[in-house]
Amino acid sequence: MNQINQINKINQINQIDQMNQTDVSRASVADWQRRLMMKSSLKTGLSFGLTSGVITTLGLMAGLHSGTHSRTVVIGGIVTIAVADALSDALGIHIAEESKNNGAVSDIWEATIATFVAKFLIALTFVVPVLLLPLEEAMMVSVVWGLSLLAVLSYLLARAQQIHAWKVIAEHVVIGVSVIAITHFVGDWIHATLS
Repeated sequence: MNQINQINKINQINQIDQMNQTDVSRASVADWQRRLMMKSSLKTGLSFGLTSGVITTLGLMAGLHSGTHSRTVVIGGIVTIAVADALSDALGIHIAEESKNNGAVSDIWEATIATFVAKFLIALTFVVPVLLLPLEEAMMVSVVWGLSLLAVLSYLLARAQQIHAWKVIAEHVVIGVSVIAITHFVGDWIHATLS
C-alpha cells in the first residue's frame, strides 16, 4: 500500500510538473506573439499612410503628367503631396482616433505620427524615378512600384485576417488602377480644355 501511495504521489508530481511546463511554454509563446504583433495604433497609421501615399501620389502624378508633361511640375506635385497631404492625413487620423473616445492618448499620437511618416516617406520614393529616368519611363516605373507596394500591404492584411489574399490584392489594385486612369483622363481633359 505504501508503494502504491508513493507511485501515485510521483505521478501527481509529474502531472503538475508537466502542466507547469506547458503553462510556461504557453506564456512564452504568448509573450513572443505580443512582442511580434504590431500595436493597433501603429498598424492603423502605417497602413493608412502607405495606402494614401501610393494612391494619392500616383493619382497626382498621372494627372500632372498627362496635363503638363513637365518633370518639374510632377516633382513639385510629389513633394507638395509628401508634406501637405501627409500632415493633412495625420491630422485626419488623429481626429478620427480621438472621436472613438476609447483610445489612450499615446496610441492616438502613435497612429498620427505613423501616418505622417509613412505617407511622407512613401510619397518621396516616387521622386527617385522621376529624377533618374525620362518622364514617360518614370511614370511606368512609378505605377509598378506603387501597385507593388499596395499588393504587398494587401497580402499582409489578408494573411493577418486569414482570408484569401488574391481577393484583397485584386480589390486594392483595381482601385489603384482606377484612380490612376481617372486622374490621367482628368489631366488630359484639363490640358485640352485650357490649352
